[in-house]
Amino acid sequence: MAHRRNGLAARRRTVGLTQEALAEHMRVDRSTVTRWESGRTAPQPWMRPRLARLLRVDAEGLNDLLTVRSPDDTQGQDALDHAMLHPGRIDLSAITALRTRFDDCAARYDRFPSAGLIAEAAAQLNRIDRLAAGSARGRVQRELHALHADACTLMGQLVWDASQRRDHTTAKTYYEQSAGLARHLRDTTLEAHALLRTCYVALYGARDARAGLALAEQAAETAERTSPALAGLALLHVAEAHAMLRSASDCERALVGAERRLARADGSDAAADLVSPTQFGRLAGSCYLALGDHQRAETLLAEAAEQLRDRRKSRAIVLGNLTLARIRQRDVEAGVASLTEAIAELETTRGGGGMNIVFGAARELRPWRQEPLVAEVHDRLFGLMTAA
Repeated sequence: MAHRRNGLAARRRTVGLTQEALAEHMRVDRSTVTRWESGRTAPQPWMRPRLARLLRVDAEGLNDLLTVRSPDDTQGQDALDHAMLHPGRIDLSAITALRTRFDDCAARYDRFPSAGLIAEAAAQLNRIDRLAAGSARGRVQRELHALHADACTLMGQLVWDASQRRDHTTAKTYYEQSAGLARHLRDTTLEAHALLRTCYVALYGARDARAGLALAEQAAETAERTSPALAGLALLHVAEAHAMLRSASDCERALVGAERRLARADGSDAAADLVSPTQFGRLAGSCYLALGDHQRAETLLAEAAEQLRDRRKSRAIVLGNLTLARIRQRDVEAGVASLTEAIAELETTRGGGGMNIVFGAARELRPWRQEPLVAEVHDRLFGLMTAA
């Protein structure tokens, strides 16, 4: 079992870098930084001087950050085992162990099928539920409730994705529970995240742009004072809702507001990890697709797809939208190429959002179904649909 380099992650946050920003400076994928911090791999020797400069430490300090100390993990597991037997005696070491396991599960979301993660996430949530019912107080109670809120949000996300975005009720139940815990903690960032997840159900599940708009605006307002990253992300979805409602001026205004807030976000923002460098481009591309500006959408989405190599579910969605932009410009060959890439991502991840979009794109290819390239991609889609 790998042991996390918590010191490395903490130092990254101290110097104001997200995983995405550090990866960009190091010219590696975000997943590479995640593996460094989880203890699964280590930076190559030739990378270390640059990494040390970015983290503002000397060579000895970097070696210390990269040293894996398994006894700490053992102590955390011992503390967690003790807490499960005596819930009233839970301490911060046990919560750190719980948080580490939660982070490991959440980090796999964008690379693996959600159906395969649900059992693990449910077991974690049940364990947290049991401990939260105990008599923890002070900081221990606050950290436990914050983890509880995050675990509820992840469960809603997994259930909705595994159902191919059909099980709205269960997802919203988890999000409402998360929002309630966040309000109890007076943590507006946690609350805004749960609201934004509920917005996704309205926008992409129920296809109710007005309900999605109201929720996205509420999330942006809730996060405004505490998290520029989350406020900016919420405004991107405000823009998308306006685009669905064919209100170009309101969409553009929301995009400007989102860009302004995202520019203020830094590594100290609690929601910084929710926003990647491609976030603006891929959602702006979705907006212009909905507004019918297909050429502009294609430019933004093609660039985002190229940069999203380590976030496979997100990349499948972007490639699906890119396919739609190309088909609507009657560039069938390019559309089939991006659709083929999307299918390749979905054969591994089976992300609900990507599945819905690629099957929608396939329907728009029907006028060309007699062409060999289109017939071939339809056969591959049939295999995806029938796969276990």
